[in-house]
Amino acid sequence: MPTITKTKNLIISFISLTAILTTQAASATITVPLRSKKGMVTSANPLASEAGLSILKKGGNAVDAAVATTFAISVVEPFSAGIGGGGFLLFHSQKTGEIKALDFRERAPIKATKNMYLDANGKVIPGASITGYLAVATPGTVAGMYEVHRRYGKLPWQEVVKPAISLAKNGFIISDRISWRSISAYENLKQAILNNPAASKIFTRNGEYYQPGESFIQTDLAKTLETISQNPQSFYTGEIAKLIADDMAKNGGLITLEDLKSYKTIWRTPVCGNFRKAKICSMPPPSSGGVHLLQMLNIIGDTDLKSLGWNHPDAIHLMIESMKIAYSDRSQYLGDPDFVKVPVSELISKNYAQKRRQQINMNKATPSTEIKPGLKTTKIPEKTETSHLNVVDADRNAVSLTFTINLGFGAGIVTPGTGIVLNNEMDDFAAAPGVPNAFGLVGNEANSIAPRKTPLSSMTPTIVTENNRLRLAVGAPGGSTIITQVLQIILNVLEYKMDVGAAVSVPRIHHQWLPDELRVESWGLDALTLQDLRRRGQKIKETTPWGNINAIAVTEKDTLEGAADPRGEGSAKGY
Repeated sequence: MPTITKTKNLIISFISLTAILTTQAASATITVPLRSKKGMVTSANPLASEAGLSILKKGGNAVDAAVATTFAISVVEPFSAGIGGGGFLLFHSQKTGEIKALDFRERAPIKATKNMYLDANGKVIPGASITGYLAVATPGTVAGMYEVHRRYGKLPWQEVVKPAISLAKNGFIISDRISWRSISAYENLKQAILNNPAASKIFTRNGEYYQPGESFIQTDLAKTLETISQNPQSFYTGEIAKLIADDMAKNGGLITLEDLKSYKTIWRTPVCGNFRKAKICSMPPPSSGGVHLLQMLNIIGDTDLKSLGWNHPDAIHLMIESMKIAYSDRSQYLGDPDFVKVPVSELISKNYAQKRRQQINMNKATPSTEIKPGLKTTKIPEKTETSHLNVVDADRNAVSLTFTINLGFGAGIVTPGTGIVLNNEMDDFAAAPGVPNAFGLVGNEANSIAPRKTPLSSMTPTIVTENNRLRLAVGAPGGSTIITQVLQIILNVLEYKMDVGAAVSVPRIHHQWLPDELRVESWGLDALTLQDLRRRGQKIKETTPWGNINAIAVTEKDTLEGAADPRGEGSAKGY
């Protein structure tokens, strides 16, 4: 490399680092990772992380702690994820070296139809898939937690649900970081909650929402969790199921007792690929996360990003162009594999990545209108209120789990007498070909609505191993940005050799093909880098920080290193 280029690279790297250090006070902080030897939990909420850690200290394994943390999140983050939603889980067994993937995502009701959100003229009805009873898909969280615990758990089921029951029954202090901000951000959601008597009863007092510093008790949810701790099937065939189905019938919803009774979790084969010396395993369809994470890593390929320097314009430009390609393919080919043929092996193949890599002009941004899905195969969405957690136990078993109710407070409805906030996951289907969902993601026929079909997701719970040894567990909320967040954490740890605290803290970028804009955190990239990217034709939109990722890494000395995103209020807990 010529001396002048080396000098430029050093200057840009120095300026990028300086930008982080000088602006973090106003915008973000660099998290100092927690280090421990035995076990660790990271999640989006300190109370939930503590719940998981308490289970590890009682002799529970990673699965026990993950279940406890999941139920606790359902109590302390009613706006993001809960037992009225669903998700995906990856489990790594250190003893066997196997990685298993569990799909407990929501399913479309039996009565759902392809055109259920279209008016008489074939136009999408605004808001129909976002708020109210028609927006709800059959929940899977309880079934998922029971299934993974039944197969791999160690402590009694009742024991792992206890911490969540306590949080619901005894209450917790509302943090000023959350303060039900998701409600105030969406006027239609705010009205939906006020219009739903059960939701209004829980989240408001005399018509006013609870405020930071106040204690928040959820008596109905505590009773529901106690019932589930005695019999998890009550959610699908017992009294809880009857309450859900009756409320749906009274209010024009589609979910019936048959939907709940027939709900099944699905064990799937994770998608795996190699990057440098690491093996990357992530969630397969009906998540798009794993496929496109591997696709982007394959396109980056052997490019020596480390020698360029973190956030060098060449490295960023290559990432951006790989993101555009991946999200273009996502729009055409991804859907529920039980309903459509998804060309997974073709999309994650090295040969396909090499072909797409050759289409990238390193000196000029390719407009999104010129980037098309690249396979010859014929025939395609989630917001920041999703939640992610990771657990590693003393034996180095690991769980990476992402679950959601989709948008903030889901569909804005609660089943009376249960405290269950129901999802609005039907919005993750393509209501009509080419029409973007709430996250601007465009879908096609492969992600159209059908009875019992699973909507396409961006959730990307991921486990990385090196030489059959656990290296990293990572995942994020953030809707369409989930995949690119996970991509950047993996590159930060594996390529740029950051500790996990720095990896989750440094500025991020995101491009999802449509709209044709590069999102950049306003506190992050230096002026020289932004100028260089604009010169290449990148359409930059500087935004406030986004995301709430967390991760656990295993160092060469077998020390656990955990961190939660400083953009959120999560934490790592270990012992």
